[in-house]
Amino acid sequence: MGEGRFKEMILEIAKKAKIASKNLVTLSSNTKNEVLKRVAQKLRERKEELKRINEKDVNQALIQGHTKAFIDRLTLTDKIIEGMAKGLEEVAALPDPVGEVVKMWKRPNGLWVGRMRIPLGVIAIIYESRPNVTIDAAGLCFKSGNAVILRGGKEALNSNIALGEIFRETLKEFNVPEDAVQVIPTPERKLMEYMLELEEYIDLVIPRGGEGLIRFVTEKARMPVIKHYKGVCHVYVDNEADLEMAKIIAINAKCQRPGVCNAMETLLVHKDIAEKFLPDLAEEYKKYGVELRGCPETLKYIPWAKEATEEDWYAEYLDLILAIKVVNSLEEAIEHISKYGSNHTEAIVTENYSKAMKFLKEVDASVVLVNASTRFNDGGELGLGAEIGISTTKIHAYGPMGLEELTTTKFIVFGNGQIRT
Repeated sequence: MGEGRFKEMILEIAKKAKIASKNLVTLSSNTKNEVLKRVAQKLRERKEELKRINEKDVNQALIQGHTKAFIDRLTLTDKIIEGMAKGLEEVAALPDPVGEVVKMWKRPNGLWVGRMRIPLGVIAIIYESRPNVTIDAAGLCFKSGNAVILRGGKEALNSNIALGEIFRETLKEFNVPEDAVQVIPTPERKLMEYMLELEEYIDLVIPRGGEGLIRFVTEKARMPVIKHYKGVCHVYVDNEADLEMAKIIAINAKCQRPGVCNAMETLLVHKDIAEKFLPDLAEEYKKYGVELRGCPETLKYIPWAKEATEEDWYAEYLDLILAIKVVNSLEEAIEHISKYGSNHTEAIVTENYSKAMKFLKEVDASVVLVNASTRFNDGGELGLGAEIGISTTKIHAYGPMGLEELTTTKFIVFGNGQIRT
């Protein structure tokens, strides 16, 4: 297919999305909710079919030698499919933000001024090897009144097309424009580049994936971009922590699903409890096959760990590798996070209220937790339903993006004949 055909294809997709977005504004909340619940039902009914299609993608990825973490993100299991279905049902159960008047005030001249939530319009999502993003993103965009263009990675192409078709056929059943959800059917990079030039039709682009992809999109896009570059997430274990709790959190944050952006990459441990805490924790990590890289002080207590380099403190491993640093104080932990963190997710384990509050106030991240795993930086876990991504850009959204973050507000004014003098 020539470059001219790529331009024609993506322009047609974008135009259809723009037209569909105008129709979505008029949909009732009940219709949107019924569509989402029906898609959830179909996901459960057709899970074996979806897994067979996904198996083609997984087998090809294995042949190409992708990492275990990559394969994990790519695979559609019963649990992942059920998670997608439940996510849609949770989104259906949430209040519809479109049309909500979030604030009203009266001016001295008698005018009533307010702000009403409206959709953003057409959103393009560019993502890599997680086919579940296809459903999560489509569900959230649809409920918030936005048309969505989904451009997944080539490794998940078969899975993404199949999931997109389930959503599109359901829209058609409810007499909703099926072009409200479109999956780009080719992985060609040139087509993505052309899409990023279409600011006339696409209102926002959200890249999800590795840092290279996100930087590429940010450099090329002519429309606004909401993104996070990487997740260098820390857990700080204070000298006033419940050490059994700290061990459970540290294991979960690293091992429960190491290939995701909210997994812990660096563990910070206060020097006063390092000797008691680290050897036992290291034995637990050994059971999970975690490779440990530590500062010189850490190596005193975990002699089999590798010595950490400066690059390790910046690293997003997305794998069973963990950097460990012993710090002298809470202040040093906060300073380390400030230097090496990525504004994504940070956690403290402590029984001291004042220290917890200091950590919450001074650590700059989209989600900051006290006595809980970093793995909770997730729209579903925080009560937003499925999420469309995590933003560390601060402008418009900071943290997991749910329904409200996929709307903006316009001013509405009620008068009774006022004129400006």
